[in-house]
Amino acid sequence: MNPELVQHNLDVVWTLLAAILVFMMQAGFALVETGFTRAKNAANIMMKNLMDFAAGSLAFYVLGAALMFGGSVAAGWFGWGGLGMPTLSASADTWDWTFLFFQTMFAATAATIVSGAVAERIEFKSYLIYSVLVSALVYPVSGHWMWGGLAGEGSAGWLEALGFHDFAGSTVVHSVGGWIALAGAMALGPRIGKYRPDGKANPIPGHSLVLGTLGVFLLWIGWFGFNPGSYTAGTASIGRVAMTTNLAACAGTCAALVTAWIIMGKPDLTMALNGSLAGLVAITAPCDLVTANASILIGLVAGVIVVLSVFALDRLHIDDPVGAVSVHCVNGVWGTLAVGLFAAPVAAGYGNETAGLFYGGGIRLLGVQALGAGATAIWAFGMGALIFAALKRLHILRVPATTELKGLDIVEHGQDAYASFQFFSNT
Repeated sequence: MNPELVQHNLDVVWTLLAAILVFMMQAGFALVETGFTRAKNAANIMMKNLMDFAAGSLAFYVLGAALMFGGSVAAGWFGWGGLGMPTLSASADTWDWTFLFFQTMFAATAATIVSGAVAERIEFKSYLIYSVLVSALVYPVSGHWMWGGLAGEGSAGWLEALGFHDFAGSTVVHSVGGWIALAGAMALGPRIGKYRPDGKANPIPGHSLVLGTLGVFLLWIGWFGFNPGSYTAGTASIGRVAMTTNLAACAGTCAALVTAWIIMGKPDLTMALNGSLAGLVAITAPCDLVTANASILIGLVAGVIVVLSVFALDRLHIDDPVGAVSVHCVNGVWGTLAVGLFAAPVAAGYGNETAGLFYGGGIRLLGVQALGAGATAIWAFGMGALIFAALKRLHILRVPATTELKGLDIVEHGQDAYASFQFFSNT
């Protein structure tokens, strides 16, 4: 048997399995966002997560993949042609199909991050427009800067050429979604009743911590496809990446629990859950280059700053019902910078040519990482603000106050997510 063919088939199988794990994260996001918001908007949240994937996948196939993985244009600022165009035929190499399927899952993840931050007050048709634009344009362009070279040397983006490293998407996926989420939350304004006249925040608890917790566990499982799967190869290194991923998540959980306990006086479940996700987001960029001990430190920092960020946004009256900005934006930036701090040297068995600052490396790698995080912030937040401003100008961004108070399920969809439960409880 041809060893090269065996390895090729192994790579295909592993990458497809990893992509399926990433797809399962859509269910995780849906449950987290639904559980952390009110029952009267549950069907709306589920519908948005469904359409993020369905409409977003089509948009990425038709246009997004060509912009992200096509041959570089304008010195690596975007791509054109290549994977994802409808001309991809059945005769194409089997790896092309596998790679496209895997990358489609990542595009869907970036789009769905925004759903939680704009929950309970955005019009459904407005959300559909945003989702398509993110999958077709916003995510692919910045993705080309950092990941275009995955499709070949001729597709490399300008940040890749400088040595920027984001192994599985702390910035490429999570910060992009997080910055757009921030733009959306700011454009929409807070939910009715969120802030009192004296400026203090009113808690608006979610209706099911059980659903939220289950969603976090599903996301945690999916991350073992997200990070180790980003090798897109059946290599022994996937075990190490799985371990650094898990350690950071555990550290983030514990740090968020303790931080919230000190501030709030109680061990808060929602903060601990967001700490899990914060650790996972932060380790996503450096997971292949850091030691196990460094991954714990990265997770600990993530768990602290996610809690502090939630309180800071509330002070600024930026209403983010599920903490999406704190988890994905703030910790996406932290994880990207962590590469420049903690990347282990090649001599220790790691692949980056330049070691991180704490391993005796120079400031250059940290500078490149900061440049990538900053450029992505300008692009993603700027495009998000532009999209949401246009939707606001068209008077289709936010639902009327009567709709918000009654619930988006009944008014927007004519459905009640818990109608059957209410029927049986009343009989």
